[in-house]
Amino acid sequence: MRNCIAFLANLFLPFIIIGCQAQQNQHQTSSTQTENPIDIVGGGCDGCELMYIGMPENINAVDTSAGWYEKGQKLLVTGTVFQIDGKTPAPDIILYYWHTDKDGYYSPGKGMHPKAKEHGHLRGWVKTDANGHYAIYTLRPAPYPNENLPAHIHLSIREPDVANAYYPDDIVFDDDALLLPALKKNPPENRCGSGIVRVLIDGDLQVAEHDLVLGLNVPNYPKKPAAEKQSGLNIGEDQPSFIPFHAYGPDKGSQACPVCKYGRYHGILYFVGENPNWEDIKKWLQFLEMESIRRQHYLKAYFVYGNPHSFDKNTRQTELENLGKELGLQKTALTFVPSFSDAATEAHLNQINPAVSNTFVIYKNRSIVDKFIDLSPTPENFQLLSAVLDKTKGAYFELEGIH
Repeated sequence: MRNCIAFLANLFLPFIIIGCQAQQNQHQTSSTQTENPIDIVGGGCDGCELMYIGMPENINAVDTSAGWYEKGQKLLVTGTVFQIDGKTPAPDIILYYWHTDKDGYYSPGKGMHPKAKEHGHLRGWVKTDANGHYAIYTLRPAPYPNENLPAHIHLSIREPDVANAYYPDDIVFDDDALLLPALKKNPPENRCGSGIVRVLIDGDLQVAEHDLVLGLNVPNYPKKPAAEKQSGLNIGEDQPSFIPFHAYGPDKGSQACPVCKYGRYHGILYFVGENPNWEDIKKWLQFLEMESIRRQHYLKAYFVYGNPHSFDKNTRQTELENLGKELGLQKTALTFVPSFSDAATEAHLNQINPAVSNTFVIYKNRSIVDKFIDLSPTPENFQLLSAVLDKTKGAYFELEGIH
């Protein structure tokens, strides 16, 4: 028995070490990139060259790995790839994926190319369709044995008009007990957006929706987003937790975190800073209230006021409470922070520009799916926000998550 165990350890240990080293080398290469800038998109990508070994001539938008037919938790990873603006779907983008098996090993398969064995037999390719969509049917990977790294799926991206392949953040799972300690030790780069997925349940199938924004936070990426006013985090990144003061609404008197308590479905954060136009604010709040009533528990809307001028907590509390009563709001939360740079409420994490008239951040399952700056309360813009909520629901919107 001991000889058998020793044999298995010697057989599989290299595949664990190689996978770990590849991941570490990717981040080390990125770090070196900062110190010694080069022209390689992404700053280099150890392991990306293996995506070309065994690559099919014709790649579909849907792929099923060998893991789908093996013992383990069946997993669907699906989403949309967007251009750098986070809004325009990107067709014909090749995603190469590889991950460990149910035991945490990059186990080789029969007849594999010797070099490809480094990535194991659970690997494959998808090519986004005309709408930027892709889907991968596989099994959920396990973390490396006796390691503190969370389970993950590696990706490499190949664009037809970019010089070389590059890697986004690994896909990791928010219900993984190893995730939070790992994130504290090594904060994510958010390359192509957040890699953290929220797992949904569809019978025996786990579903992980994962959108990517090409080039986001990727060094030396040649395409640049159109110049515009900046306020808020990027589409594709996670909406951060923060604790505003609730002056009016369901959580009045508390500092409930919007995304922590109501992050499963859609949320709208309506930020107003140093230049409030109260007539416009009232029109927007009435619209948000109607949308919240219409969509019920699938939408939670927040007004977040962050004007530091003449700030007094009690005065601000009374001001917003009177506003809520005047408008007869029932669903919409009226909240405030001392300023958008305030660290005590963690409002600074939102990176809101206080000088713009407003910032709308729309998130789904904690991930930012759209954003608007300086939006006037017109019927056209009301329809715009409503259409975004409809468009970004997706096929799995009503599924329950893992609790």
